[in-house]
Amino acid sequence: MSNEEKSVGQALEEKLLTKRKNGLLEVDEAEIERADAFCEGYMKFLDDAKTEREAVTASIALAEANGFTPYEFGKVYKPGEKVYCNVRNKSLILCVIGKNSVANGVKIVAAHIDSPRLDLKQHPLYETSDFCLLKTHYYGGVRKYQWVTIPLALHGVIFKADGSGVTVNIGEDENDPVFTITDLLPHLAQEQSKRTLAEGIKGEELNVMIGSRPFKDDNVSEKIKLNVMKLLNEKYGIIESDFISAELEVVPAFKAKNVGLDCGLIGAYGQDDRVCAYPALEAILDCDNPDDTAVAVLTDKEEIGSVGPTGLNSDYLRHFLESLADMADVPAYSVIRNSKCLSADVSAAFDPTFTDVHDPRNASYCNYGLAMSKFTGSRGKSGCNDSSAEFVSYVRNVFDENKVLWQTTELGRVDLGGGGTVAAYIGNMDIEVVDVGVPVLCMHSPFEVTSKLDVYMAYKGFSAFIK
Repeated sequence: MSNEEKSVGQALEEKLLTKRKNGLLEVDEAEIERADAFCEGYMKFLDDAKTEREAVTASIALAEANGFTPYEFGKVYKPGEKVYCNVRNKSLILCVIGKNSVANGVKIVAAHIDSPRLDLKQHPLYETSDFCLLKTHYYGGVRKYQWVTIPLALHGVIFKADGSGVTVNIGEDENDPVFTITDLLPHLAQEQSKRTLAEGIKGEELNVMIGSRPFKDDNVSEKIKLNVMKLLNEKYGIIESDFISAELEVVPAFKAKNVGLDCGLIGAYGQDDRVCAYPALEAILDCDNPDDTAVAVLTDKEEIGSVGPTGLNSDYLRHFLESLADMADVPAYSVIRNSKCLSADVSAAFDPTFTDVHDPRNASYCNYGLAMSKFTGSRGKSGCNDSSAEFVSYVRNVFDENKVLWQTTELGRVDLGGGGTVAAYIGNMDIEVVDVGVPVLCMHSPFEVTSKLDVYMAYKGFSAFIK
């Protein structure tokens, strides 16, 4: 219908009212093909980077292949130079030096690379009832019942008493064994079924099956445990006490998959928050000669409060920004307070089966693009970063000018939902920040689901912001 044929009301409605529309109906086939191609690399990254350490390793490999070099504190860098700072092998800062003085601030995209999982306890290995098992302690917000009767893999590092370390990865290769956590059959689960869903599987019941064959020696008391330890010693040269100085994580053993006959969705473990970390990584890798210095932060420990020296509640990002100030001989506060940041973290996608947990007018939807959350927190915005109207306006204009599909979101109904991101810690540094990320179905489960179009829009949006 031409403008001449529209009624006064229709023209006014089009001008004044907001109408949300499925993004797949807004873009052409070429854009969809670009999204599909981008997600091929993303799905490989998901398979290669199931832990924060693996994500750092994979990201550094991609960075070095794109001309990034290790950052040297105290060195003076020229505009266009690309550097990375490895933070204790569990967080990573990537930076492209801009043409403008850092006194004007830098553009930051911050995502996290840790995900909910099961960690091994310090003394995990035990034998009982002719089986050998591993005791675990869950990390982050997991629904414990989702982690039983699925194939599991073991990833991480072990440092021995002499200080030497070995990398562990069992369950990913097609020829590897996998592990699992058992559950009751329905016929014997009458008492268990009376438990609440939250208590259906208890934390101390998340015990990983690791062995069943005994070492044949009647003089040994724990034959199966000894046989398991013998196999680990042969492969990694470790003894049982080395578990004390290990970081071993139990994660799903399956790989990223296309979901749906039309292959429009991705199903995989760890998409919270690698679905934002990978687009942030690719955005900084593709960033050449920006006006303002561009920074991407891939951080650890978000799922448990951003604690410790590799979480953004620490000072490692501040120290990096201070070093940029020293390099330019400007006050650190001018760099920090003039900087702008996207806290790149996921939102809860509207679930067609569980519609009552959302406010449908303010939820994010798969295929509607990048989701902006002005505030997170719980109930009365407790613990959130409530972004300023001025900064939200700035970001929406960047997205609109660069044809980025985006939407707004909240994490569930007001009195029901809630959650936190790294935005609060960035904001506490005196940096303008807003949460922007990809909507996720089945968040925090072993098999999370995202839209390929939304993943690509994250890359497109982050690129526009830092450039």
